[in-house]
Amino acid sequence: MRTFAFTSMLLIILYVSMACSSDPDGIGTPPQAEGNLEPETLVVALLPDEDPAEILRLHDGLKNFLQERLQRQVELVVHHDYGIMVEAMRSGHLHLAYFGPATYIVCKDAGTHIEPFAAKKRGGSTTYTGIIIANPDSGVRTISDIAGKTMAYGDPGSTSSHLIPKRMLLAENLRPRHDYNEVFLGSHDAVAMNVATGNVAAGGMSVGIYTRLVEQGSIDPQHAVVIAESPSYPQYPWTMRSDLSPALQRAIRDAFLQLDDADILAAMQADGFGPVSDQDYDIVRELEKTVADYR
Repeated sequence: MRTFAFTSMLLIILYVSMACSSDPDGIGTPPQAEGNLEPETLVVALLPDEDPAEILRLHDGLKNFLQERLQRQVELVVHHDYGIMVEAMRSGHLHLAYFGPATYIVCKDAGTHIEPFAAKKRGGSTTYTGIIIANPDSGVRTISDIAGKTMAYGDPGSTSSHLIPKRMLLAENLRPRHDYNEVFLGSHDAVAMNVATGNVAAGGMSVGIYTRLVEQGSIDPQHAVVIAESPSYPQYPWTMRSDLSPALQRAIRDAFLQLDDADILAAMQADGFGPVSDQDYDIVRELEKTVADYR
């Protein structure tokens, strides 16, 4: 009886395993170098750099556009943090992902078969900048003033809310945990709020998110003043798994590059989308090397 039960359990496990691996949508199967997946529902992950509800709201127009253009359902998801999002793509639970530049590199360079295909344009360029903001009451007017104070970052995997501002501080010979204290708050909006309320002296974030928070009245720019801005870096890449069918890959790429609905684009602070490739993110790979000893 025990042998029968054990054998039955093995058969059940084998059946479930086979069922998962043969999922026609590819869910649960790590992305392959090539394939012919035609999922009925596209699972699309959005970078958790702000409040999840706000992220979903801002991308609702894009979701509806893609559903109509691609003639299939689209499911938007926002994970708890950057690391979980990377693992979701690596383990095959996503079809598309809107990564930050550094998060994309972590996923891609781990051997995950994904391809960047588009990034939003602002002012005709597929680049963006990071900024450092400070609360005037903290006495911080320049980067060097952060010495001995607390600097806030977003997620450890964030490009513009961690790597870029950290490099800016290193350029002024300010090392974390030695010349200043650092805290990680998880998201750009959390950084802005904590600087504005005086919980921390300064913080790093994306200029685009800062601009929107100011326009929405979520933060007072007099209490969160921009004291420094970085050089330009490539925008957050939209990526897709490499084993989607060639026809679907073309359709997805064309949908983004041809999107011209003003309301949809405005919600994402975009003028449109432009093509990008993996090589565009080599500058971010160099950025990661620069701050590697201070992560």
